[in-house]
Amino acid sequence: MPAKDTSTESLKTFTPYVPKKGEEYMNDAQKDHFRQILRNWKAELMEEVDRTVSHMKDEAANFPDPADRATQEEEFSLELRTRDRERKLIKKIDATLDLIDEDDYGYCNTCGVDIGIKRLEARPTATLCIDCKTLDEIKERQERG
Repeated sequence: MPAKDTSTESLKTFTPYVPKKGEEYMNDAQKDHFRQILRNWKAELMEEVDRTVSHMKDEAANFPDPADRATQEEEFSLELRTRDRERKLIKKIDATLDLIDEDDYGYCNTCGVDIGIKRLEARPTATLCIDCKTLDEIKERQERG
């Protein structure tokens, strides 16, 4: 069973939020919109976890051929790494839902400005505005280089 990329797949099925003229940023309607996106995304990730567990139980076999066993172990290892990334993403989604509940969602952790509806729809767990994220990535590249 090939690993499915669920990192942003579910985000493509949502109708983008269209702010009304003069609408306050991160009002209840916007928060509800993002809360729904995050909950659906989390539900899809949890379904993937359940599918992986079922698949590994169903497919687990003690192959007599060492090459077949190695292939299966490698496949399971890849699935488990993918699920581990998704587990971390679920934690990030939960933390983002907490931010919505605390009225702290949608604002940059570094400079405090609005992150923006379009950016949040592209990456609902974003905690930095585009300018701070760009600076962060530049610093990261300089540290590596």
